Amino acid sequence: MTDTPGWASPGSAPSPEGREPGASGPAEPADRPGLAKPASQPGTDAQTPGAKWSNEQPPPGQWSAPTGAQGPDQAPPPPPPPPAAGWGGGRPGGPGPGGYGGPPPGPGGYGAWGYGGWGGPPPAAKPGVIPLRPLGVGEILDGAVSTMRTHWRTVLGISLAVSLLVETTLVLVQGLLMNDITQASFDSRDASTDDILRALRDSLIGTGLITVISTIAVLISTALLTTITSRAVLGKPVGIGEAWREARPQIPRLFGLLLLIGLIVVGLGVAGTLPGILVLTLGGGDGAGAALLALGILAAIVVGGWLMIRLYLATPALMLERQGIVKSMSRSTKLVRGSWWRVFGIVLLTGLITNIVASLVSIPFALVGAAAGGDAMGNLFGTAGGHVGWTFLIIRGIGSLVGTALTLPISAGVTVLLYIDQRIRREALDLELARAAGVQGNGAGTPGPVPGS
Repeated sequence: MTDTPGWASPGSAPSPEGREPGASGPAEPADRPGLAKPASQPGTDAQTPGAKWSNEQPPPGQWSAPTGAQGPDQAPPPPPPPPAAGWGGGRPGGPGPGGYGGPPPGPGGYGAWGYGGWGGPPPAAKPGVIPLRPLGVGEILDGAVSTMRTHWRTVLGISLAVSLLVETTLVLVQGLLMNDITQASFDSRDASTDDILRALRDSLIGTGLITVISTIAVLISTALLTTITSRAVLGKPVGIGEAWREARPQIPRLFGLLLLIGLIVVGLGVAGTLPGILVLTLGGGDGAGAALLALGILAAIVVGGWLMIRLYLATPALMLERQGIVKSMSRSTKLVRGSWWRVFGIVLLTGLITNIVASLVSIPFALVGAAAGGDAMGNLFGTAGGHVGWTFLIIRGIGSLVGTALTLPISAGVTVLLYIDQRIRREALDLELARAAGVQGNGAGTPGPVPGS
């Protein structure tokens, strides 16, 4: 297994002095009061104080527990009563796991009677926001919310800073650039072709500026939240400064990963639409060209969606395993293999939840902003003569800021916890996490009741 930041296994503790490696119990003292060793030579008096050894010893390997003095005609004592149901017939200090009796003889063993008669193994250790075992969908979502609730100062500080940067850029570009472009070109009946082309160019510039700033902000926040969530799994707090120091070396690779995935998606789109465009351009049948274009677009969407799920875990693999770009993509493909539909369902469910939460938060702000901006319906639906007032932009931006700050940590947390869950299922990462969290011997490494996926 690959060591990851915050999950480094602590070194093995040195064995106690005077013990042989692999010894299973404490060393017995050479001489103890009340216990004498059996005589090693005939004629030696074995009846020393506290000793109860007979002078005639059976051969080695035939020792039996004393059953008391019995006469030659005395019947053996009755067997002990059967064990009580559910307890395994054990007692503290008796044989079996935990000193509560072993499994009954015959087929089944522990599987038939449970763990030492208790009905199952102990629950998995939970040093942080998730139990260290395979997770259910609800536990992944709950772990993401618990991370935000437990480390709310750090998590909300990062998400608020990112949301403020993105929404401020969006409001400024919309208010200073887009309104002027729309009024001067598209809403003017006297606009020339040059004016329209200039407006399109400026619109692309504004959209590109928003995209670049949003991408940078979201990538940085994702890198920081990934580190914070990985520590939250171990129950260890981490500040923004420490998270930045751990995530900073991987941020350039994270940009490269995003760029490569973007190029792959664009290539799929071009490959899917190019045949139809060529047929339409070269004067082929309009119906055949349109059908081929639609089929190509549909195929590009399907293949692109399939590929996005396959590469969905590349970001946490890159950040937490310190992998390169190509290696992290390969790791994601390996972890998702055989679980594509499960990963797709969790991603889809997370997207629905975050969008609903963001809408519930931002829509009331948009309504208030539209009412305060004068032309309520025009501002709300973008029909106010191509011009959107500053009041509406600012109030709507505040709502979007709050919604993004609440949903961004959930999305990032689900991605990290889904990656951890897949590694637990495939690579027994729970054992390494238990060692890193220092919970050996407290339910670590036991599967516990695995919830339905």
